Amino acid sequence: MIPNSIVFFDTTLRDGEQSPGCSMTTQEKLTMAHALEELGVDIIEAGFAMASEGDYAAIATITQAIRKPRITSLARAKTEDIEMAARALHFADRARIHVFLAASDLHLEYKLKMSRQQALDQTAESVRLARSLVDDVEFSPEDATRSDRDFLVEMVRVAVEAGATTINMPDTVGYSTPEEYGRMFAEVRERIPAIDEQGVILSAHCHDDLGLAVANSLAAIQNGARQVECTINGIGERAGNAALEELAAVLYVRADRYHLTSSINLGQIYPTSQILGQIITFRPSPNKAVVGDNAFAHESGIHQHGMLANPLCYEIMTPALVGVAKTHLVLGKHSGRAALRHRLEQLGFTLTRDELQHAYYRFVALADRKKNIYDYDLVSLVPDQLRERRMEPVSELG
Repeated sequence: MIPNSIVFFDTTLRDGEQSPGCSMTTQEKLTMAHALEELGVDIIEAGFAMASEGDYAAIATITQAIRKPRITSLARAKTEDIEMAARALHFADRARIHVFLAASDLHLEYKLKMSRQQALDQTAESVRLARSLVDDVEFSPEDATRSDRDFLVEMVRVAVEAGATTINMPDTVGYSTPEEYGRMFAEVRERIPAIDEQGVILSAHCHDDLGLAVANSLAAIQNGARQVECTINGIGERAGNAALEELAAVLYVRADRYHLTSSINLGQIYPTSQILGQIITFRPSPNKAVVGDNAFAHESGIHQHGMLANPLCYEIMTPALVGVAKTHLVLGKHSGRAALRHRLEQLGFTLTRDELQHAYYRFVALADRKKNIYDYDLVSLVPDQLRERRMEPVSELG
C-alpha cells in the first residue's frame, strides 16, 4: 500500500550549500536547521560528513539541537565515509545514512574506473554496513536517468536486498523530462515487487538544468514516489534543485489532482525563504514562484481591477497562505484607474470621477518618465484643494 503522504527531504544544507555563494558556517547551518524544523520538513540532510571538518561539525551540532526532523548525512559507498557519517549522527534521535554510488556507464567508466559488477558488489557491501550502524538507510544510484535501465533495476534490487529503506533515483544533471522520469519510477516498481511489499520508499531528487526539476518531481510522485528531495528557494548545484516551496504549494493548491498530504507548515514558507536569503549571498529572483518579490504583485491595470473586485481573479492562493504579508498592487505605466483610486483612498484622498480622470492622465505621463512611483508622487497628482484640506490641522475639542 503506497502512503498518501509525501515525505519532504530538505537538502538545503548539503546540495544547496554546494551552489556557488551559498556556503554556510556551522552557526548559520544551525539557524537554518531551526527554520526548517519550524517549517515542518521531515528530513534534514545536514551535510556530507566526510567532505570537511566543518560539515562534520555542523551535522553533529544539528543532531544535538534538532529533534523533530530525521537527520541524515551523505556518504559515498565507502567504509570510511559511512563510518564517519555514523559518528557525526551519533546524537540524533532518528538518524539516516544516505549512501550513493554512480549507476551510469559514463560515471563508472570515466569517474570511478569501475565495472558494473564492482558497482553492484560495492552497493551491497555499503548498504549492509550502513544498515548495521543505523536503522534507516537511503541509497541513491547517481545519474539514474542516464543509466542503462536493466542495470539500474539490478542496482536498486541489490540495495533493497541489502537493507535500504529508501531508494532515491536522482536526475543528477537535470537531463530527464517528466514523461521519462515518471516512467522510470513506474518500471522500477513493477520490476522489483519487494519495493511495495516491504514498504520501501521511492524518492525523487531533481536538478533544474532544463527548468524541469519540479515537473519531474511531480511526475515521480504520480508514479509512486513518496519522498521529494528539494531545497529552499531551489538553490543547489548549477541551476539548482527542485524548490521546496513550489512542490509544497502545488500539492496544496492542486490537492484535487494529487490527493496527498504533507507535514509542511505553509505559513512558514516565506519566512524560511527570507532567513536563507539573509544567510547566503543572494535572495530569490523577483519573479521566483511562491517566494519572489513579484509573486503576489500586480501592475497590469486589468489584473489590478480584477484583484480589487475578487483576488481569485488573478491569484490561485492567498499571500497569507505562504506567510507573505499581503498582495502588492504596483503602480506603474500599466496600471489602471481602479488601482490609482484604491491607493489614493488608502492615502486619505477620495476623488470625484472627473478628478480621478485628470489625476490618472497626469499619473500615466509621470509613469512614462519615471520607473518607480512613490506615494509622494501620487499625492502631487491630487487637486490642490483636496491636498490642502488633507493637510489642515484638526482643532482640539475643549
